[in-house]
Amino acid sequence: MLISQIRDNSGAITVAVREQGGEARAVKNAPSVYALAMEAADSGKSLADIIAAHGLGDVVDLTKARDEGRFLPPITHPDPAHVHLTGTGLTHLGSAATRDSMHKKTTEAAEETLTDSMKMFRMGLENGKPKPGEKGVQPEWFYKGNGTQAVAGEQPLTSPSFALDGGEEPEMAGIYVISKGGAPFRVGFAVSNEFSDHVTERINYLYLAHSKLRQASFGPEIRIGAPPEDIRGTSRIRRGDKVIFEKPFLSGEANMSHTFANLEYHHFKYGLFRQPGDIHVHMFGTATLSFADGIKPEAGDVFEIEVPEFGMALRNPLAIASEEDVTVRTL
Repeated sequence: MLISQIRDNSGAITVAVREQGGEARAVKNAPSVYALAMEAADSGKSLADIIAAHGLGDVVDLTKARDEGRFLPPITHPDPAHVHLTGTGLTHLGSAATRDSMHKKTTEAAEETLTDSMKMFRMGLENGKPKPGEKGVQPEWFYKGNGTQAVAGEQPLTSPSFALDGGEEPEMAGIYVISKGGAPFRVGFAVSNEFSDHVTERINYLYLAHSKLRQASFGPEIRIGAPPEDIRGTSRIRRGDKVIFEKPFLSGEANMSHTFANLEYHHFKYGLFRQPGDIHVHMFGTATLSFADGIKPEAGDVFEIEVPEFGMALRNPLAIASEEDVTVRTL
């Protein structure tokens, strides 16, 4: 089942659900996806059961909503400060050739010759998929921002004026809510664009934290339930009427060095991330970047990330922010 939320003509939120390839219907008496998810988390029922109990109403034309720019991020909080955008890196194996090459390097090279990134990647290969009941190695982790940085599909991803680059990262994101008892519950998975500044990151690995403090987009639909083991999608960039970049990307545990459960554990083990009522959008990494192919996106280019099993394509144009005065003044 796929779930999303749009603004109706009066400005109110309509929650829409559909089966893959089917028509969408509005969920009755549903103020938001967040409200439904919290109802499920706090009642001990599944989200599908909560939706069934509410019942379905009118047909919703998602294509029309998209074309009119009425999609919201597929989950929002009344207070955006209670949404956490985070992610993990060095979690994907990449293509078979890349995997073989990286594995050979990380297992045969002397420890002192490896970069920190390669050491982290090797740790994931060795212990990122622990057996049930065991704890695996923790991954690289980063923070992107709160809900003020979440951008709906079709809306611009805005690169700061000081940024050296604004590039896409096609990833899967886990969507979570924290129950009133402090327990994390997964709503589902969504396609995401973990928008980053790869030029800044390349200057020095210690700039990674700076490079990740950017907006992100996810959705426009959330797939409820467990994801496929093998997820295959396409990432492209459109410039006017031309496609300047197009490449397949892989995700899912069959293509990763970590399990989703291991990545989730190492995020939610921190009490900070188990505060009742919060939303978490946790992005799981990628092995496909246009930056690696020498592409430099320009203002007006459109990022498009598509995985058929996860609903409509995620599309966002690139915008560049004007310079701001950030002088600190004494009170």
